[in-house]
Amino acid sequence: MELGPLEGSYLELLNSSADPLQLYHLYDRMDLTGEEEIDLCSEPDTDTINCEQFSRLLCDIEGDEETREAYANIAELDQYVFQDTQLEGLSKDIFIEHIGLEEMTSESVEVLEEAGQKSQKRPFPEELPVDLKHRKLAPPSSSLLSCLSLPMGPIQIIPTLSTLPQGLWPISGTGTGVSSILIYQSEMPPASQTPPASRPAVQSLPKSPDRPGSTSPFAPSAADLPSMPEPALTSRANLTEDEISPTKCPAAGGASSKLPKWPESVEQFYQSLRDRYQAQPVGPEGTLVEMDLVRVRLEKSSGKSQERELATLDWAERQPARGGLAEVLLAASDRQQPRETRVIAVLGKAGHGKSHWARAVSRAWAHGQLPQYDFVFWVPCHRLDRLGTSYRLQDLLSSLGPQPLLVNDEVLSYIARRPNRILLILDGFEELEAHDGSLHSTGGPGLAEPRSLRGLLAGLLQRKLLRGCTLLLTAWPRGRLAQSLSKADALFEVAGFSAQQAETYVKCYFESEGTAEHQERALALLRAQPFLLSHSHSPTVCRAVCQLTEALLQRSDEAQLPSTLTGLYVGLLGPAARGGPPGALAGLARLAWELGRAHQRGLKAGCFPSAEARAWAVAQGWLRPTPGAPETELAFSSFLLQCFLGAVWLALSGEIKDKELPQYLALTPRKKRPYDNWLEGVPRFLVGLVFQPRAGCLGALAGPAASTSVDRKQKVLTRYLKRLQPGTLRAGRLLELLHCAHEALDPGLWQHVLQGLPARLSFLGTRLTPPDTHVLGSALEAAGQDFSLDLRGTGIDPSGLGSLVGLSCVTRFRAALSDTVELWESLQQRGEAKLLRAVEEKFTIEPFKAKSMKDVEDLGNLVQIQRTRSSSEAAAGELPAVRDLKKLEFALGPVLGPQVFPKLVKILEAFTSLQHLDLDSLSENKIGDEGVAQLSATFPQLKALETLNLSQNNITDVGACKLAEALPALAKSLLRLSLYNNCICDAGAESLAHVLPDMVSLRVLDVQYNKFTAAGAQQLAAGLRKCPQVKTLAMWTPTIPFGVQEHLQQLDPRIILR
Repeated sequence: MELGPLEGSYLELLNSSADPLQLYHLYDRMDLTGEEEIDLCSEPDTDTINCEQFSRLLCDIEGDEETREAYANIAELDQYVFQDTQLEGLSKDIFIEHIGLEEMTSESVEVLEEAGQKSQKRPFPEELPVDLKHRKLAPPSSSLLSCLSLPMGPIQIIPTLSTLPQGLWPISGTGTGVSSILIYQSEMPPASQTPPASRPAVQSLPKSPDRPGSTSPFAPSAADLPSMPEPALTSRANLTEDEISPTKCPAAGGASSKLPKWPESVEQFYQSLRDRYQAQPVGPEGTLVEMDLVRVRLEKSSGKSQERELATLDWAERQPARGGLAEVLLAASDRQQPRETRVIAVLGKAGHGKSHWARAVSRAWAHGQLPQYDFVFWVPCHRLDRLGTSYRLQDLLSSLGPQPLLVNDEVLSYIARRPNRILLILDGFEELEAHDGSLHSTGGPGLAEPRSLRGLLAGLLQRKLLRGCTLLLTAWPRGRLAQSLSKADALFEVAGFSAQQAETYVKCYFESEGTAEHQERALALLRAQPFLLSHSHSPTVCRAVCQLTEALLQRSDEAQLPSTLTGLYVGLLGPAARGGPPGALAGLARLAWELGRAHQRGLKAGCFPSAEARAWAVAQGWLRPTPGAPETELAFSSFLLQCFLGAVWLALSGEIKDKELPQYLALTPRKKRPYDNWLEGVPRFLVGLVFQPRAGCLGALAGPAASTSVDRKQKVLTRYLKRLQPGTLRAGRLLELLHCAHEALDPGLWQHVLQGLPARLSFLGTRLTPPDTHVLGSALEAAGQDFSLDLRGTGIDPSGLGSLVGLSCVTRFRAALSDTVELWESLQQRGEAKLLRAVEEKFTIEPFKAKSMKDVEDLGNLVQIQRTRSSSEAAAGELPAVRDLKKLEFALGPVLGPQVFPKLVKILEAFTSLQHLDLDSLSENKIGDEGVAQLSATFPQLKALETLNLSQNNITDVGACKLAEALPALAKSLLRLSLYNNCICDAGAESLAHVLPDMVSLRVLDVQYNKFTAAGAQQLAAGLRKCPQVKTLAMWTPTIPFGVQEHLQQLDPRIILR
């Protein structure tokens, strides 16, 4: 691009479409003092400049006012640009940053890694020196080869550098705002001449988003740049005045030929951090089987609130992260805006292995498996509340363990300049519930100034602090902090074990313990207790089962596992509790309950009743050092163990009033002071401890002394539970009641719950885990009555779905179409033809509402199965779900509606029993005339259609005429036709009026809010007089004069105007 003369300030030059290099070349081609300067830069890509030419050039500039002013403009432009040390998209094609003058070439390639980094907010023009234009140029000195003085400050020239490609100039100066840069003057050297870098590959210079085609590193506007603090982003923040003085310039021949490296303090911190992660023990809770991660999403809450909650995906919708850690870290790349922080959340219930996975990420980086990150900071969130009332970013990054690694100013400055090479892991985000307003707090961008923890979290989550980093959160899928997840770019969930993975875990456990001979016996014991097998989808429960099985097999080969979770933990804790210090178990149980009420899991040294009790609990493995905390700080070995001990305290304590006990079951909501049920396992354990036989339960833990108080509490809970009506409970609370009744092992309580179950059970939108599926199936089978189940939106796994719908007491069921088809295919592959026919007969989709493209595709797959079935099967291969569908709604909205409706039309003829076709939607489907034409072609096959709703579909006269031509095919069945709020004019109204006499079964016609005039209205009224069977014609529209409408209504009262 050729540039003409440019005038004005450096801001005008900056905002122009010119590339900075072309600006340099333009001014170099100006006639400064004759032809010498033209010869000097006539071929800027090939010529070089020697010291004599440079000296003469300086003298010419000093002697000519116009020339001096032109070069002063460029000098101001240089200062404005190079004050930003986080230049957007620095490339080796143009500039290479260098930190420090003493190690000029040792770090010259470092900034090549910074492609795509954040830019510092540039100062306004008035913040720059005002006298730059008229500053005197210092005369060239004898030491020109080492240092020169320019309006921008002293520039260092090094004629020969063996390690740099030809054409690169290393220069440094105080006015540039950086310690040293390299400028190329000739063609870009080939890649083979570039010195190899020890760091990851360098990205190329990105093009400016505001000026296509420009590769200027300062093209983005100031509004796009993050607001970052000056000290943290200035590469010269730690340099003294002596270090940047021109008199301290090193000799040219003293340049180092070593490969680039980090500053010494940064390198030391890097090595210390790697050593810290490599030394981390995997721990006894380490998962022996790799956990599966599944992509999930948020959806709008079903309640009145506008908050979003985690969506329950159908089993067929699940997208496992088969790429492992790499896929997780790249998941948000498609949504990330330039220079923006990526927020990734990994969710999962307590005990599913989130923290173990997060620590594995840090260990993977320490072993060189994540080269895209210079630093990975794993921060356990339970440590943050113990640092103090004010925080800085250094405090957060130092919260890595009992002996924090101090982040000095130089390391912090390095991190701030390269945020996109930082991975920050906040592990256990639910521990910060006290700071749940983080997204709504004010979080400034400053790094050094102290602030509250809420402000620090706000700065990270609002993408103001450390902008451009990757932020990885692990958290529970429930709780108040789940609202913060709406800002996450990608969401994953720890899926838990499948039945096969649980059995693999058992085998690996006994192999690691050196007792491989017990593997088969342990698996046999587990399979004999399907309830515990279903609970083994949780690694925590799976490990507890293995521990108890190992203990039982050491005592006797005839041992059996208990049938409840309560029995599992009583078996684990009972033998040790009987031999423990007096009162130690009760004291530990009290601590578990009090910490749970405060939403905490860590125990400090001074909170134990005695040092003996503390040592005993640690020796039994119930307490262990908290990861990332001092050795004196302990935590319960699992969250489920804390829940069990909290229930033990409720069952044994005399401080809890009997009348307050039912609230801790959390089965009925309370308006005043509701119990938040943070210890979600307490209700089931409490019922199990109170109702199970005393000798094998509480007696095994606390001895016979607790019998009196427990009997009284049992009566209170029995009276409360038998007052409940299961049919009135919501799906989630009904499942909790079934679990409590199962844990009680009380026949009377179990029968009471079963007798209250309604015949129609809907779990729509309620997640069903494997334990939920098992206890529900047991209840249905024992109830002695028939049930109809709605299992849509439950995320039930295929084996659980098959076990429920295969029950003889389940006569009808609804489930996700894709999951049901997958079940049919698996039954067919296993050769279970009888069960397959039974499941097909039970399955129904009545009524069906298509709200997404997936719904229509699944419905099409169902029809395709029917069409491809063998003609030898019963009922000519018809599927009952397709054959018996009577009502179909289509509500995809104005965007997807016109696109997806043709797919629906292709399968409509398969629904021979369809009576109600509703194409109206609050957001308007807008299928248009083309959609109506396609629909009209299916009328001959829809012989049972009684209601056709085409309201709000953008139908004009063309569509109305097509519809009128096809309506006689529905003359004997159609009762109601609605064309409300379309664009039908007089021609369409006339065509409808002509077909009215043929519609012998039509009772209601609605054509309100269309665009026909009095002429069309009169045509419809005339047609109505020939149809005595029609009861109602709704015809009001604003295009008909009110007097005409009243007159027509007086002639025929069946016409409705409102």
